[in-house]
Order: sequence, then C-alpha cells, then structure tokens
Amino acid sequence: MEDTSFAIHPEKEKKERTDVWHDIGNMQTFTQVDAVYKFVCDNGYVNIRFYRSDIVRIVMHPFYEPTMETSFALVKEPENVRVKAGGKQEEVELRSDTLSVQIKRHPFRIAVYDRNGRLLVSEGRRGMTYTARGQIMCVKDMRATDHFYGFGEKTSYLDKRGEKMTMWNSDVFAPHNPETDPLYQSIPYFMTIREGYAHGIFFDNTFKTVFDMKSANDTYSFWAEGGELDYYVLAGPTPKDVLEQYTTLTGRMELPPKWAIGYHQSRYSYQNEAEVRDLVEHFQRKNIPLDAIHLDIHHMDGYRVFTFDRTRFPHPQRLLQDLEEAGIHAVPIVDPGVKKDPEYPVYQEGIRQNCFCRYVEGAMYFGDVWPGSSAFPDFTSRSVRSWWGEKQKFYTDIGVEGIWNDMNEPAVFNETKTMDPEVIHDNDGNPKTHRELHNVYGLFMAEATFHGLKKHLRGKRPFVLTRAGYAGVQRYAAVWTGDNRSFWEHLQMMMPMCMNLGMSGVAFSGSDVGGFAHDATGELLARWTQAGAFTPYFRNHSNLGTVRQEPWAFGEEIEEIVRKYIQLRYKWLPYLYTLFREAYMTGAPVMRPLVMEYPNDTHTWNLSDQFLLGPYVMIAPITTPSTFHRVVYLPEGTWYDYWTDEKIKGGRHIMVEADLATLPMFIKEGAILPEAEAKSSTKTPDDAMTFHIYPTEGETEYAFYEDDGATIRYQEGHYLEQRIRCRFAENVVTITVEDTVNAFTPPWKKVVFTLHHTTPDMLITWNGKRVVDAFFDADKKRAVFEVVR
Repeated sequence: MEDTSFAIHPEKEKKERTDVWHDIGNMQTFTQVDAVYKFVCDNGYVNIRFYRSDIVRIVMHPFYEPTMETSFALVKEPENVRVKAGGKQEEVELRSDTLSVQIKRHPFRIAVYDRNGRLLVSEGRRGMTYTARGQIMCVKDMRATDHFYGFGEKTSYLDKRGEKMTMWNSDVFAPHNPETDPLYQSIPYFMTIREGYAHGIFFDNTFKTVFDMKSANDTYSFWAEGGELDYYVLAGPTPKDVLEQYTTLTGRMELPPKWAIGYHQSRYSYQNEAEVRDLVEHFQRKNIPLDAIHLDIHHMDGYRVFTFDRTRFPHPQRLLQDLEEAGIHAVPIVDPGVKKDPEYPVYQEGIRQNCFCRYVEGAMYFGDVWPGSSAFPDFTSRSVRSWWGEKQKFYTDIGVEGIWNDMNEPAVFNETKTMDPEVIHDNDGNPKTHRELHNVYGLFMAEATFHGLKKHLRGKRPFVLTRAGYAGVQRYAAVWTGDNRSFWEHLQMMMPMCMNLGMSGVAFSGSDVGGFAHDATGELLARWTQAGAFTPYFRNHSNLGTVRQEPWAFGEEIEEIVRKYIQLRYKWLPYLYTLFREAYMTGAPVMRPLVMEYPNDTHTWNLSDQFLLGPYVMIAPITTPSTFHRVVYLPEGTWYDYWTDEKIKGGRHIMVEADLATLPMFIKEGAILPEAEAKSSTKTPDDAMTFHIYPTEGETEYAFYEDDGATIRYQEGHYLEQRIRCRFAENVVTITVEDTVNAFTPPWKKVVFTLHHTTPDMLITWNGKRVVDAFFDADKKRAVFEVVR
C-alpha cells in the first residue's frame, strides 16, 4: 500500500521512536486531606499515606490524582497513624514513630529513613518517571552492600542482585534454567538486606512489571506497562519483621490440613481406577506412608472440568471412600478452561449466567486448551467466583477435600500462550483489560476454589494447590514450581526458588520431586526425595511418557532410601506443623534461607544450596551425581550432626561425607524438637510424642503447637500450646513444660524426653521433680526418660 496514503501513516514514524521517560519534576503544592498527604508536581501527582507506623504507601500518577484503590492482593486497611508533617524550605518531612519520609522539592525526590536515622530507600538523579504511553517507573539508589530477596518464583540463585525479572504469569514447559523468566507466579515484592538490616518494597501493580537490579551499579528500578506507580516501603529492621509487615498487607496462609503436609504421589496421569488401586496396594505392601494421590486431566470426561470419565473411573465415589478408609486423599486437577459444548452443563450454566470472559463489544473469548475450544470464567467478578465455588460441590460430595488448580496463568495454546490482552474483565463493575488483570487471574481462581471448598467441607480445612498467582496467593493455596525436569540442575534450583517464595510470603511451596519432565534416575530420585522430605510441600510427580518414578521404580536399594525419608517426613511432622502455625501467625516461612536467621553473616547472603527449617535445623542436600561428600557452612554457635550426634563448632565450612542413603542434617545447640513415630498416613493417631533436647548453657525454650489437624476449630482457640523450657547449668538440666493454651487433648499420653550429648552423672529435673529413672545410652551419649501427660 505504499502507493496510497498509508505510506505517510503516522504509526510508521511512531514505531521508529523510542519511549522517552519524563521526570516528575518539581513540587508545586503540598496539602493534607484527612490521612493522605498530596503533592502536585510539574509532571504528576503523588499521594503518601501511612498504613501503619512501620509501613508507608507512596502512589504516583502522571496524569491525574491517584485513586488510592488497591489491588485484590491487599487485605490491610490503613490504621490511624500519628504523623508529624513539617520540614524546611527545600524539604517536607512526614514522620511516624517508626519512619521518616523526607521529600525534596526541587526536583521531587523521596527518601525513607527508620527511627534510628538508617536510610532505607532514596532517589538521586532519577526518581519517579513516566512515558507518554502511560508506562511508569521508579528508580532507587543502590548501595554496594545491598542484597535482594523475594520476587516470588524466580530461577537462578538466592540473591537477585544482578538480575532483571519480569512479572507476567507464563506457562513454561521448556526446560527451566537460570535465565528462564517469567514463570507462573508474579509477586512484585522484594526484601533488601544491607549490612545486616532489612527493609522491603511491595509494588502493587497488576500490569506486566519489571524489576531491574542489573542494568546499573548504583541504582535499581521497577516499572510497569500501565496503571499507577503504587508501592509500599516496609521498615524492617529484621528479615522476619519485613515478612510480618508484608503479610500484614497481603495476608497469611490458614493452617493446612495435616494430610496436605504429608507425602503426595502424582503422575500425568494415573489413567484409571485400577491403576490408582494398584498404586495404593503397592504403598501399603511396601510400608511407605502416603496421604494423597493426585488425579491429572485423564480422570475427566474429554477434559471437561467437574466430570469423571466413567469408562476410566466408573465408580469415583466408591474409589474415594476406599481411599479415605486407607487414610489417603484424592486431589483432582481443575483447570479454568470450560469446553465449548452446548450439551455440557457447566458450559450451559456459564453462558446463561454470563460467567465467561468477553470482549468490550460483547463477543465471548474462546481459546484452545486441553478440551479444545474453551471459554474462561471471569474470576474478577464476585458472582463468578461464587459460581465457581459452588461447582466444587461436585467433588466435595464424593469426598474430595483438596483441589489442584493448573493452567491458570491462564495458559492458552497460541503464540502468546495466554488470553487476548484486549479481553475485558468485569471486575465488579470496574471493567479492566486482561492486559491489566492477567497477573491476578490465578489468584482469583485460587480464592474461588478455596472458599468454595471451605463452604462445602463444612468445618473441614480445604487444600488448594495452584500453579499461578499474585501477591497474596498464600491466603488460599500452596504453590509448586511447575514443569521442572529430571535434571540435577533443577534439584539445585529448587532450593533458592522455594526459599525466595518463602521470603515472598508463600510459606507452603515445593517442587515436583524427581522432576516432572525427562527421565529420572534412581540416584536423582533418592537425592531429591531426601531434600523434598523437608520442603513444605512434598509431592512426587512425573510426565506422561517418562520413566516411572514411584518409590519402588528403581529397585530395592533406591526404594529403601526413598522409604526411609518419606517415613522421616512423618516423624518430623510435629516440628513442621508447629512451623506452619508460625507462618499462619507471623508470615515467617517454614523453609528459610540462612540469611533470614543470620543476616550479618556474609557467608549466608547468597547461600543457595542449604536451607533451614525454623532457626535450629540445617538441611544440606547432595545435588550432583556420583557425589558422596559436600561442603556445608555452619553459622556461629555449636551444631550437632543429626545422625551421629557429633558436636561441631560453627562459624566455618566443613567437609561432610554422605553416602547415597544419607542426607546431611545438623541441629543447632539449644534446639528442642518434637518427633512422632512413622506411620502409614496422618490419619493414624500418634501414640507418643518425643522431644529431643540439645542443651545449651543457660536457658532455651520452644513453643510446641498441636490441634486436630483437620478442622477450622483452631481459629476458635481449640488447640494445645505448650511452652517447653530447658535450663542447663553446672551439670544440672531443668525441664519445665507449661500449657499456655489447653483447649485440645492430643491422642498421645506418653511423652518421651531425649537429652543429647549428656553424661551419666547429669542431674535431670522435670517440672520440679528429680528424674530418677532416666536411661543413659553410653554409645549415643543420650539420656532418655518418659512421663505421662
């Protein structure tokens, strides 16, 4: 068309231009309206509001005054914070009891300090900027000592300094590697640790966003394709404080049912009822614990959600009843795509009730996924989420208590891998394009699934597993790291990925043990199971057409190792469950990077191949083939080898021998660790509870938590909380146990105390009484005694 007027189309010139970033310019006016501080600048508007004394929100829009709306991630309403406003001719200061926000007028630049005058964030030559197309960006100064963590689900190492990361939920089946970005989750939040102190930033923008910690040595930036520059500064000063602040904004997980933190077995797919029953028989005969079997897409009738293929699964309710009697839960997969089929009741209902995504002109959006041409529920609408929640009754009526949400980025089989960005979401009467709300689609679906299950389970706890999500996803679902592969590199990458998810508020995460795609080997399965046994979510999952990787798939030697560590998972469940309770209360992750507990230790800043469970337990997996030793870093203090009780001085690296059957594990002196007996599933009640005590000079204590593990009665105070204290001085060990909350009676009556690294002449007292019947194991240097609860 070069011989028509198209030859001088202005869009041709536009494509040749690059975006110009405009600075916000100088401050023109400053006013206060209620609790919001409003600034008008040459090229934009800025509002500042304190949500809490230690959390401040900053919002900029280049073209009009910010709306102060929040995304669906936010659950926190702003508190009534006492703020003093003042300043000099060239500067305005807003000061709470915890934070000082200092704003320079010419040009408009923001710096945030804590109560001790410690600089958290600042802007220099560049600050808040925008383009004519509505892109917005914030540039912050970066110190040489800054290290960055969080960002949700990202590959590569733990410390994200030197990385550039995009938030755009994406279905990625291709092999994941350190440069694979983006993935399935978008959590636009990070924590900075600088010289031992921590602070955080949560950039609450649902458009495609980018965090650039790479392009400059002295600045970092975060930007979005549209919307408002809306971010929160979290004061810290410790990593745990930052997580408490972030999860105050975005919410915390509810306690999962205990069965959900047991062992899960999956495959794409267990294709019929006979195969599922045979699987269960193998687990029972081989004495391998199991709590859940996942049913992938082959359980459905033509991949129609909320159906069973009655040829493959002729009696689903009877099957689930038999599984339940064996202590096993079925977790079926549910995708968002609803098959376009006029005879399919779910599709009919969605059409009649206007539940599906549409274009602004009214035409429905259809995309190809597993069932073929499919419609997609508009989860941004409360009524649609309610409708979808009601559909969970199909499963709960036959005994299902957990659902696996997949393909919810949403994934579509086309060149863009997702929905047309021009699709309009109703958003409860505030319509927005899919370009803006793409990243929250999976979050909305998880919310609908979670609340639907919770309603229909009538007091039982639901379990939801999701592939996609946004900030706040922890309120509704566990997360797994998607389509990994049976590569040693993916076992290595699992640890920093899950640790950064934990540092992003997602305490319940894990990877597909053994790897999903490609072919596992027995050695890889053994090593991955060892690591997976101590990740919050523990599932073995493999792809159609790959070699089988059930625990017995590689012969007796590997089977015995895998059995050992699955059984060990069940022994450690009381300790893990107490950590889940801490996550529910404070946001602290179950699986922690060492930097979270030792932020001043330079050796922890990018330590990606070890992790902590709580503050006292160190897990250091072997992650390379034909390897039977590794270097382990032990931070300051005294540590014990879990297997031998060897006492080791910390603050150094050590070389550890570990044959194929051994996972390097270390316990820090001062630990008190509960342990149960191995059992076939969490349905089997515990007969006894053992507390392993590693005495240290002075006093140590542990808050042990227990409840029924199945219902939501814990939210009404129906639980047991025990404060266990151990004082060690002059060869005398004094143990006291106090029930701080005693509204639940556990099934176990016998309590066993095991004191590690003790001597026969040690005097032991329990709750003020001398223990005279303690058994001393000279070989292990342990003293053991029993009491009746």
